[in-house]
Amino acid sequence: MSAAGGSPGSAEQSTAPLASSVLGIAIIAITGMQLMSTLDGTIVIVALPRMQAELDLSDAGKSWVITAYVLTFGGLLLLGGRVGDAIGQKRAFLSGVGVFTLASLVCGLANDEYTLIAARALQGMGAAVAAPTGFALIATTYAVGQARNQAMAVSAGMQAIGSVLGLVLGGLLTVISWRLAFLMNVPIGIVIIAIAVLRIGETHHERLKLDVTGALLATLGCTAAVLVFTQGPPRGWLDPWVVGAAVAAVVCFVSFLFAERKAENPLVPFSVFSERNRVMTLISWFLGGGVLLTVTVMVGLLAQDVLGYSALRAGICFLPFAVAVGVGNLLATKLAPLVAPRWLIIGGGLFVLAAMLYGSTLDRSIPYFPDLFTPIVLGGFGIGIISVVLPLCAVAGVGPREIGPVSAITLMVQNLGGPLVLVVIMAVQTSRTLYLGGTTGPVKNMTPAQLDALGYGYTYSLLWVAGVSILVGIAAFWIGFSARDIARAQHTKEAVEAGEL
Repeated sequence: MSAAGGSPGSAEQSTAPLASSVLGIAIIAITGMQLMSTLDGTIVIVALPRMQAELDLSDAGKSWVITAYVLTFGGLLLLGGRVGDAIGQKRAFLSGVGVFTLASLVCGLANDEYTLIAARALQGMGAAVAAPTGFALIATTYAVGQARNQAMAVSAGMQAIGSVLGLVLGGLLTVISWRLAFLMNVPIGIVIIAIAVLRIGETHHERLKLDVTGALLATLGCTAAVLVFTQGPPRGWLDPWVVGAAVAAVVCFVSFLFAERKAENPLVPFSVFSERNRVMTLISWFLGGGVLLTVTVMVGLLAQDVLGYSALRAGICFLPFAVAVGVGNLLATKLAPLVAPRWLIIGGGLFVLAAMLYGSTLDRSIPYFPDLFTPIVLGGFGIGIISVVLPLCAVAGVGPREIGPVSAITLMVQNLGGPLVLVVIMAVQTSRTLYLGGTTGPVKNMTPAQLDALGYGYTYSLLWVAGVSILVGIAAFWIGFSARDIARAQHTKEAVEAGEL
């Protein structure tokens, strides 16, 4: 089975005896990369305004700092897992961490937007290899039962800690310099590599033909689509570069479909799309991933660019969002086996819809509580529900051996939907700002009238996020899985992750 699926079922491939306890420093290396990549995602959001001011980033460049990472990570994620099968999980993990660490160094030293964006894309490539192979190393390092369950719990905990800690740490580091947000990855990466070399055993590998063509076409297609929406507002939608990017996106996506049909080991087997329920689930999660990324980015920028919050204050004020997501996760986990998933997803979407509609009424004069606090909590709670139920729908009715690959495809869909929806919403925000007499570029150069226009651009864009949340609900309505199907999927997935199936 592909490591891209993160299946622990390949534990017998390890050339070293499996550990019977999670205690030890090996777990630091395996889960440290997850912590580092999660931290990096949230830190960048609160550091963006300082980056733009110091490097004179264009609005398109500002969005590319985020989307370059997410696009390469999402587009190459499945290929990254296959690399682990082809060369061994340990070698792949070390390579991925090494690339991520080197790219972080370049990001921290970058003096122009092109170097920063290229290095962010390189970070995504490294994470796309390290993330799935790190997950697979849990299976090849820890024995079935308590040790593996504890390792999985530590892994999940690292991701949760990273998403919350990144908000505060990002603000704290940005007060000194946004560069520290990237440079801190360098010593952490070196420690992870050293521990992995000394304490993690290698796994056997097999000869297989990697679907490099499919991965590149998917990534290039999404990149071209992002280019259309980042360059459309400033250049004009009929600009030759914009039209050319749109044509390139269509050509890449059509070529991807043909390539996957002929590939020996396709990244996305077409059998995944043979069932309507699964297709609607993937559509919902594509859009839902876009809502999650867009809400965090747009509200984070609104707080700093429009309300004038410092990076540290913005990070702290965004903590209720992370807490609300966690509460939504817990509630959805309890309700998923009892309530049909379509109603849970639609219910979560209604919370997001209410949050965005309320947020669209805000202006520069509002206080944090209750005006900004309310949409942050409502939106986070709704997203928390959706982000539990949709991945379970994706694996409903899937056998134990297919859960890993289908989960990986679902994660890829989410990570590609995020940047594509984000750039569309940011294009709307930019167009609205310019229409109202505003301008683009660093906030420090704007007049009060231009700041008002920027604020109305941000709040208007939240109406579009509300529209996307409605589309998530419409797609979810056609998901016909029952609560019993979801309960069975939940049980099977937990058994597979624990190595019991």
